[in-house]
Amino acid sequence: MRILVIEDNPDILANVMDYLQLKGFTVDCARDGVSGLHLAVTQPFDLILLDIMLPGMDGYQLCERLRQDACVTTPIIMLTARDALDDRVKGLRTGADDYLIKPFALSELVARIEAVLRRCQGDLKRQLQVADLCYDLDTLEVTRAGQSLKLNPLALKLLEVLMQKSPAVVRREALEASLWGEDPPDSDSLRSHIHQLRQTVDKPFERALLQTVHGIGYRLSDRADV
Repeated sequence: MRILVIEDNPDILANVMDYLQLKGFTVDCARDGVSGLHLAVTQPFDLILLDIMLPGMDGYQLCERLRQDACVTTPIIMLTARDALDDRVKGLRTGADDYLIKPFALSELVARIEAVLRRCQGDLKRQLQVADLCYDLDTLEVTRAGQSLKLNPLALKLLEVLMQKSPAVVRREALEASLWGEDPPDSDSLRSHIHQLRQTVDKPFERALLQTVHGIGYRLSDRADV
């Protein structure tokens, strides 16, 4: 299990990372909101531990960006000394799955991590399917009509977001955030990756699934009128 810890207090960060690593987790870290956002949208994590009071971008803003703009569904536990009811409610409403108040026992933190992972993994669709296009999120195997397709990591991330949201339209901005975070390349890069994805998942087959919604974004659907 890989966990991202976004925390600016060096002592808390060190203690949490050391304890989680002792418990067998793989741990990455960020010490400000912008760096945390970039890691969260460009790297695969099983869970995110998110402090609220962060430089650059606070935890509420970061959580909201992940959920609404970048389409990131990774479970999030907020860690904070702000224990007012309004703060807890705000954290949950921005998309957090749990809320742990500082100071906390490291054993309780691990217990909450395990509980959130059990709950969220039971809810996650590990097998995505749109028409005859299938994507196994555990093995990273993509097939269409039983034929195995080869995709690079960026194409896999792009496909995952489109399949998770299918048949809804995903805005260009959300796709760019999911691929590159706060620092997207030039405006033609997404179009190029969409073109490459279409060449693999559509061109060899009779029916096109990847659709362009001009001026808005893209969607995966087997219906032209969705």
